[in-house]
Amino acid sequence: MKILGIDPGYGILGFGILEVIKNKIRHVEHGVITTPKNFSVPRRMELIYNRLLDIIKKHSPDVCAMEKLFFYRNVTTAIHVGEARGVVLLALAQNKIPLKEFTPYQVKNNVTGYGRADKKQVQKMMKILLNLDEIPQPDDAADALAVAWCIAVEGGITK
Repeated sequence: MKILGIDPGYGILGFGILEVIKNKIRHVEHGVITTPKNFSVPRRMELIYNRLLDIIKKHSPDVCAMEKLFFYRNVTTAIHVGEARGVVLLALAQNKIPLKEFTPYQVKNNVTGYGRADKKQVQKMMKILLNLDEIPQPDDAADALAVAWCIAVEGGITK
């Protein structure tokens, strides 16, 4: 089973690909989709959508895990992150990829054993759990791997 993990954002959207084979979790790829600040919001969403389609085409994930939207203090940021999530949801629906969502607390608890862990702790644990040579950078990519990890260890795909 291939899992696509998404840490939603519109300036930086993290992604991670994990593969589960016979109860072994293997790291495949991680990275970020970035959009230039000087681009309009519609253009930024188009970039996210097209890049995400490239990732889906390359890896053919069986399922996607994504963090649930956490309310930010900046309402404008929250709206744009919600719009980016909508673009992700559209790409998943068009490719018939089921989605499972996790709260930030669930992700941190699954990865570190502590639901209020900081980003550095999540990054360090992903390095250890996936037997990586280096801490996954940036933290958006590490968060995407962490949310994918949740499906890998919990299972429970809903369509």
